[in-house]
Amino acid sequence: MADDLNKRVENAAQGITPQTKPDERRRYLGSLRERVLVRMDNTEVKNPKLTNLFLKHILDYKGYSVLINGNVNDDFLGKVEAACSKYSIPFTLVNNETARTGAKDTAILVVAKTAINKMRIEIGQVYAPEMPKEELDQPKNKKKTSFWHRLFHGDR
Repeated sequence: MADDLNKRVENAAQGITPQTKPDERRRYLGSLRERVLVRMDNTEVKNPKLTNLFLKHILDYKGYSVLINGNVNDDFLGKVEAACSKYSIPFTLVNNETARTGAKDTAILVVAKTAINKMRIEIGQVYAPEMPKEELDQPKNKKKTSFWHRLFHGDR
């Protein structure tokens, strides 16, 4: 207990503030999972269907901020910057140690200032594709029979 207190006093004297959830912040470009509305990884930004889906819903992100991995060089990221500028959606290019270039690392995040705790944040889950509509067979027009008729004559 005393060692912990001494360490905190030393860190405070040096101007070092401990960071909450450092692993989570590395994964989410310095933000926290509880603040994320939509996430795209580095492979998803190369998928035209998903990139069009993101841009189609750009107006949904008003009131949020967009974090863009500055280490990923892709035409789509330029389109996101242009769309955010056009619709006055704040965005930030992240170029620090949290901006990684692995396949499953984060490329784009839409984040809130406070916790929103969305269960599904991946772009394919947030905007799931529509299911194909099936035509159901129309029910056959059946004559309605009275209860007494069915009771004495059986259901035909």
